[in-house]
Amino acid sequence: MPIKFAAIGLNHSHIYGQVNLLLREGAEFVAFHSPEDDLAKPFAEKYPQARRVADRRAILEDPAIQLVLTAAVLNERAGISMEIMRHGKDVMSDKPGMTTLEQLGELKRVQAETGQIYSVCYSEHFETRSTVKAGELVAAGAIGKVVHTVGLGPHQIRNNQRPDWFYDRPRYGGILTDIGSHQCEQFLFFSGTDTDAEVISATVANRANPDKPGLQDVGDMHLRSPGTTGYVRVDWHTPDGLGTWGDGRLTILGTEGYIELRKYIDIAGEPGTDHLFLVDKKGTHRLSCANQVLPYGRQLIDDVLNRTETAMPQVRAFKAMELALTAQKMAEVGTVWQQ
Repeated sequence: MPIKFAAIGLNHSHIYGQVNLLLREGAEFVAFHSPEDDLAKPFAEKYPQARRVADRRAILEDPAIQLVLTAAVLNERAGISMEIMRHGKDVMSDKPGMTTLEQLGELKRVQAETGQIYSVCYSEHFETRSTVKAGELVAAGAIGKVVHTVGLGPHQIRNNQRPDWFYDRPRYGGILTDIGSHQCEQFLFFSGTDTDAEVISATVANRANPDKPGLQDVGDMHLRSPGTTGYVRVDWHTPDGLGTWGDGRLTILGTEGYIELRKYIDIAGEPGTDHLFLVDKKGTHRLSCANQVLPYGRQLIDDVLNRTETAMPQVRAFKAMELALTAQKMAEVGTVWQQ
């Protein structure tokens, strides 16, 4: 029998990707809750098999539902996730899973008390074929031991399409908490540690949007683990002329070579997405990722059924957010964003 899942909170469009990755693996989408009609209407048209419920307790108290997704407003996700776990159900949250270190501490306590799975869908890893392929290459020793990573996460802001909460610092959590959490998870993954990493430095700024004082449009951080260092830059400065929402890149430096990912576009190069370049002792190689399997959805379903941790270790889900939240706090010391 396929697992049954539901959704609470549709405020970020990532919810469509979260639903789709489970549907691909045969899971059954049965219900969703959203108080916003403008979000619920197109969602219901896309997924007519899922009934809309007016009260989320109809989902929380349904014993047949095993897993609940959320992509609510960012500062509301932690509370929703804890409520889901306290009702004996597993969680897949959009990133970031929470917006403060205090919320992180509460979530960790509830997860430990309930024993439920708390997974964060870091889609720039789990739903990006080139990143998954790079993980397999690194695991196979293609570039030796990883010693450094550079993660770039530029995004297009599209001001006229963003809701008010997007510009409200307490509600979206800051740029390093939001976009930067993707990069923190990838740093942990490629450096080979789920727990032993720290933030060395971090900055945030609003360089080009004075009419949106709560917005941070650029940020960066330096990370360190026992054997690896990393640099991250995220921003909202992608120009309209690029042709896609961001030129996301990841470079993984090893002792015997390096890998560069041009995840969403290869500017002035080949069309399409998921461009992977490998440089090793034998030469330079462009590797196709077209047939790369994306295992996260299948693995998470297996974890729900078997109470395992194959999709992502629980500690990494929390540690990635700890790094992002710590960097955010470090970057904001002495700034108006603390107020």
